[in-house]
Amino acid sequence: MGGLTGWLLLLCLVCSSKANFSPAINQKVFHICEDVPVGSVAFTILASDQDGDTLTYGLTGSNAGFFQVNTGNGQVTVKSPLDREASVTMALGVTVSDGSNTTPETLTLILEDANDNSPVFENPNFDILVAENTAVGTSVFKFTASDRDVADAGVVRYSLVEIIPSQGSEVFEINEVSGELKLKGQLNYNTLSTFYRLQVQARDLGGACSGEKVFQSSRVFSFVTVEDVPDLDPVFVGGPYVGSVEESSPADTSVLRVTALDEDKGINDNILYSIEAASVEGLFKISENDGIISVMSGIDREVTGDKVTLTVKGTESKPNVNGQPATATATVEININDINDEEPKFYKCEGSSCVLETQFTGEVFEHSLGPISIGMTVKDLDKFVQTEITLEGEDKDVFSVEPSTAVSESTVQLLVRQPENLDFEEKQQMILQVIATDKGKPTFQATATVTITIKDTNDNSPTFPQNTYKINVTEHSPVETEVATVTADDPDTMDAGKITYSLLPESILQYFDVESNTGRVYVKNQALLDRELRSLYSATLQARDTDGKPGTTVLEITLTDINDQTPIINRQEYREFVSEGGKLEFPIEATDGDEAGTENSKIQFSIKPSTHSGSFSIDPNTGVLTNSGELDREALNPESNGRIILTVIATDMGTPALSTSVSVIITVEDINDNAPTFKAPSYSFSVKEGEKGKYYGLKPFASSPPTWQDYNISIHSFIQSGASAGFVHAEDLDQTPEFNRISFSIIDGSFGSFIVRTSAEEKGYSGNIMVDPDIELDYESAPKKFTLRVEATDLELEKAQTVVEVNVLDVNDERPEFTSVQVVSVAEDAVTDALVGTFVGQDKDTNHSLVYELESVNCKCSGELEPCSWFTLDPNGDVRVGPADPLDYEECDQAVIKAQVVDLFTEKGENNSVTPGEMVINIGDVNDNTPEFYYSNSVFVVVSESASKGTSVAGVTASDRDSGKNSVIKFDVRKVQFEDRVTNAVTDTRILFEAVTTQQQNIYVGIIQTTEGLDLKLKGKYLVTVTATDTGNLSNTTVLEIFTIDEGFRTELQFRTTVSEVEQSLDEIKRKLSAATGASVDIVSIKDQSSISRNAAQSFMLAYFIFSNGTALTSSEVEKRLSDQEHFPGLYEVGLVNIGSVPVAETKTNPLVYGLLGIVGGLIIVLVILTTSLLCTRRNFRRKLKAANAMKSTTMLNSDNQKGGAVVPGTNKYTMEGANPVLNLNISSALALDMDLNEETSDAEKSSLSSLDHNYDTIMDGNDSDDDKKGAMWDKDVDESSEYNEPLGAALAQLGQNKKSSTAKIDLGINNPMFDTTDL
Repeated sequence: MGGLTGWLLLLCLVCSSKANFSPAINQKVFHICEDVPVGSVAFTILASDQDGDTLTYGLTGSNAGFFQVNTGNGQVTVKSPLDREASVTMALGVTVSDGSNTTPETLTLILEDANDNSPVFENPNFDILVAENTAVGTSVFKFTASDRDVADAGVVRYSLVEIIPSQGSEVFEINEVSGELKLKGQLNYNTLSTFYRLQVQARDLGGACSGEKVFQSSRVFSFVTVEDVPDLDPVFVGGPYVGSVEESSPADTSVLRVTALDEDKGINDNILYSIEAASVEGLFKISENDGIISVMSGIDREVTGDKVTLTVKGTESKPNVNGQPATATATVEININDINDEEPKFYKCEGSSCVLETQFTGEVFEHSLGPISIGMTVKDLDKFVQTEITLEGEDKDVFSVEPSTAVSESTVQLLVRQPENLDFEEKQQMILQVIATDKGKPTFQATATVTITIKDTNDNSPTFPQNTYKINVTEHSPVETEVATVTADDPDTMDAGKITYSLLPESILQYFDVESNTGRVYVKNQALLDRELRSLYSATLQARDTDGKPGTTVLEITLTDINDQTPIINRQEYREFVSEGGKLEFPIEATDGDEAGTENSKIQFSIKPSTHSGSFSIDPNTGVLTNSGELDREALNPESNGRIILTVIATDMGTPALSTSVSVIITVEDINDNAPTFKAPSYSFSVKEGEKGKYYGLKPFASSPPTWQDYNISIHSFIQSGASAGFVHAEDLDQTPEFNRISFSIIDGSFGSFIVRTSAEEKGYSGNIMVDPDIELDYESAPKKFTLRVEATDLELEKAQTVVEVNVLDVNDERPEFTSVQVVSVAEDAVTDALVGTFVGQDKDTNHSLVYELESVNCKCSGELEPCSWFTLDPNGDVRVGPADPLDYEECDQAVIKAQVVDLFTEKGENNSVTPGEMVINIGDVNDNTPEFYYSNSVFVVVSESASKGTSVAGVTASDRDSGKNSVIKFDVRKVQFEDRVTNAVTDTRILFEAVTTQQQNIYVGIIQTTEGLDLKLKGKYLVTVTATDTGNLSNTTVLEIFTIDEGFRTELQFRTTVSEVEQSLDEIKRKLSAATGASVDIVSIKDQSSISRNAAQSFMLAYFIFSNGTALTSSEVEKRLSDQEHFPGLYEVGLVNIGSVPVAETKTNPLVYGLLGIVGGLIIVLVILTTSLLCTRRNFRRKLKAANAMKSTTMLNSDNQKGGAVVPGTNKYTMEGANPVLNLNISSALALDMDLNEETSDAEKSSLSSLDHNYDTIMDGNDSDDDKKGAMWDKDVDESSEYNEPLGAALAQLGQNKKSSTAKIDLGINNPMFDTTDL
């Protein structure tokens, strides 16, 4: 017994000292960007401790100086700049200690390249020498540069940044890959630059390890010198070459020098000169070395000519690049200067042949000017010589010679200087001497004789004795009347008797003309000679001789007057007005176009005798017209309308006397000097009862103003159509309507039943006694006799009266009428000719025959009446369904029929009803239309995680054209299928959705809701068949596509603000998230972050980012878009600090607990050993115990520490003392609820194992899909779960597997700070 006690004490002592494991470093290789800034985090040492102890970190080794580590959390920051080019990898020694044990390790750091090196040129020299004839495309140099970076950052590309001069861009190009500099264009030493400066850039393709892509480059200057080659022929300079030399110059006389240069400026070879050809051989020679041309032999200009042309060649002393001599030629012109050594001589030239001559002849007309051709040419063979030409002889002053000075060869002409001395009548021939003298040598002289013959000409013009002739002729003289005869004289004998005459201008010829041979002027047109139109004519009489020389004189012809103008009265007609009894006085004015002041233009006035001429008189000289007695309008014929027409005559005093007349219309205006009078003292008429007066108005008058016939026609038209009792007649003797117009009125006895209408007659006016249109006489109730007193009044209230008796006669005059018609109804499926309703009419007259006529049928369609043909009306008043179109309630729901009832026996008045009868027919609806879905282009999307029972995910709309209960629609979900997005396979599912029917006015809306939570892992779309059914079981179906957003698209957003602050700013947050991602935001939940977490976030949000087409963004895509510099500052302002998993809160554990747990653990181990050695327990019991322990552990969890998201077991991600991430397993929310996580109790307060089993059985009963697993753990050997090192982990994992089919889909990360599995 004592031994057993000792063993127990030893075991207790061993167990009381808790086993402590060394920390483990989990990652030994890290990739780091070489451009991580000093002070920034390069990586974090990932280590774990099975004991969960606080870890301390340190750095060792030669590379420790580059880094600095946070001893508390293992974050390593850069202390000194890193350089991948110095070393691609770095070995860094690290240590991790839990306080008791220290684990050393060497980490391998692989430095990732950042583009931090510029390309470096490797060429030792960049000076290039290129021959100018190097072929285009030849590589003249290769630039080589290297870059120590790798990948694209180490790939070098070459480019020409600048070329000086700029024309070099057309000559050089560089291969961007190889760096070869090639000729793009041809070099030229002479025309292009001989030197180029190139700036060459080497640039990498860019790279970045972190941040934006960086490009590095470097530049060098390269100098290209062009080398000249002998590829050009020499060129003569200073041309064109023109020299001169005098004829007869001595030999070796220098003429000029030619110069040629080598175009190859860099070579400049010597030139050798020679004469290759000459227009005249043997005259000149050239010096071979210096190019001087000189005289070789004697020169005579008159033999060789004025110019000698030489062809000179220059040859380079050395061959060109092709081994051939390089030559060039130039043309040299040498002008031979003349000396005066020849005498002038006269020649007679005809065409191109000339002969020496000393005798010349010529002709000229008397008094003529201009040159005289004598065919003379003077020549001097010397070139630059002047020959003076002069005249000698008796008549030398009459002429001059041209030219006065000649050069070498000139044509000689004589010019007339004094034409007045060339008079055929005085002299017929003149002789001159022409002398040519060399002005350089006056001794050189020649003489020639010229004989000039003078010819006669007509040199005198005709003349008249007088410059002006004044002539008179009577107007309208007969044609051929002689006006005058005028002749001219010409002293030339050749013109005697040959002078001709004409009148100018041409316009005078329509009045007068002249005989061309005699000069007799005569009248040409009698009618046009009108003194009143034109009294004076001026004409020019012209005489011409045989040569057409003119002479002129002026004829002034005056027309004398005759009495040929009739007096003209200033008006076509005179109209004057005078009141009857008034005084009339006004002048008649006239003029006469004959000559003023003569008897021909004097006028006398008179009145032509007529009916009324005796009542008027006129002054014969002044033409003033007056009345000689009182004028009375009534004495005039009424048809004249008060007008008196007189004829006034105006007569001149000429011989014969001429006269004219004018009408004078005098209107005698009426005054009211007569009263109306009736034609009879009394009148008697009769009228039938019920007759009414109808006033249709007067017919349009046929004439304006209207005559009495027009009024009479209008009156009779009125009588034929009106209810007239009779007419009274009255007359006013005044003649104008304003004074004789009469109006009638009933002044007594009418009692409001009669009216009188006034109308004009042929003579006077009539008054039509009519029944008032507003009154209907009734023989039974109204007076049977009326005594009327009628008054006639003109416009100035002159009056007369008469008495009219009217007797009322009895007639049948009642109109039929409708009785009230009730509203009727008819079903829209009524058959043709079905009786709908009946019109009923009545007539107060006893003898009547009523028939019914259809007036209109209008249907109320869409709230407005419009004509239709759905109903017919029988003559007896029956309304029936028409055969034209079937009734349709959905088209029109009401009809209104209007009809007339007609009395066929009506004697007087209208035979139809006053108002039409109206029948309203309501068309009854029948259920004859199926519901119709409205098309929608909406895309329906459901986030599986946020969907629970009752979540609205889609909607449909439909309507039924029927009305009332027939239009009521109910929606049902008949079928649900799922189409997998990956395989496109379609499978049937249970009814996961239901339809909730709502109504918006006449449109029904079906809201599609989930009936349970959806599977988070399904990827694809639900095909939901929705049926719309009305109350008559008529239905229609449609299939909705609802795209699912599975849990793979869930994104966690961390905020530095609290839940309440996030919720207050939720609209702004969602707006900015949508703007950044371009998607709509579906928020699943917003939760608090644990207060003891070292993370800066205070709350986190679970959300999905969904597009309208049913797609969504993954968490990484969301992170990329939200991290954009354009949007993240705005999101940061609303509290967003991180995108990703939520850190699990760490709970500090009291160290005293370790001691207690160690003791308890030791006792448990002892019990396990004893139990194992003494009892043989079945595996089912062991699994039961593990499940019980697992359930016991989970009941101690605090819900405040629950966070979503996976963690890495055994790492130092959360290093708070006591944290045990082993318990951070995904546990169903349903299980969490059953475990009452909000309840913190001790082990003693927990229920027994059997009650725990009962609770677990209850949880499992909620799973309808796995009936064979209800109430029991997964029946699997414990050894098969060897991947879990501890029983509690295995139990919880098995529990999680059994709950995968639970209806709740939200997983919770659970941390239990009160429990340590190592202690177990």
